[in-house]
Amino acid sequence: MNLANHYWFFKSAIPPRICDEIIKYGLKQQEQVALTGKQGNVDSKDLCEKDIKQLYKKRKSNVAWMNDRWIYKEIQPYINIANKNAGWNFEWNWSESCQFTKYEGSKKQHYDWHCDSNALPYDRPNDPNTHGKIRKLSATISLVDSSEYEGGDFEFDFRNNDDGSNMARVCKEIEPKGSVVVFPSFVWHRVKPVTAGTRYSLVIWNLGWPFK
Repeated sequence: MNLANHYWFFKSAIPPRICDEIIKYGLKQQEQVALTGKQGNVDSKDLCEKDIKQLYKKRKSNVAWMNDRWIYKEIQPYINIANKNAGWNFEWNWSESCQFTKYEGSKKQHYDWHCDSNALPYDRPNDPNTHGKIRKLSATISLVDSSEYEGGDFEFDFRNNDDGSNMARVCKEIEPKGSVVVFPSFVWHRVKPVTAGTRYSLVIWNLGWPFK
């Protein structure tokens, strides 16, 4: 899909007080080792050493999950504005649980190239909010300023160009605390290793019926 805008951003949109509250709340939740794809997310104690080593080649971070209404109320208006202003106009009607992510510099945590979109609609017949839907819009929020950590660049790869080469670009707009970046869930992106300090972020995936 050719896009005029691969992402849309709002610098320092979420007040520092709200960012701090999300961090404080997130750190109180049950922490999990972040996995990818169909692996889901499990407690680290349920993974053997071999599984963890293999996982860390792709992704190394810790996450917690939130579905509190007050958080959605802060973020969802920006998703709607970005969807309109960027010219995507995707139809969506549900937000998944918010993923609170911690990247620790002491552990060189990171998340290599990936896209958020699911290849097939969710097969969850007992959940009418997600069954048959796909991820259409992703939103990531920086909960701390980039001055509080080293490394951890958030990059996009606009790889759908004619010659097949990648077009990696550092998303500088996400670096100020409280900044929101919204993008189609099929756009490739990564978080480079954090080398010092701790990078806290929040991610929300937004679902709708498959594209027609």
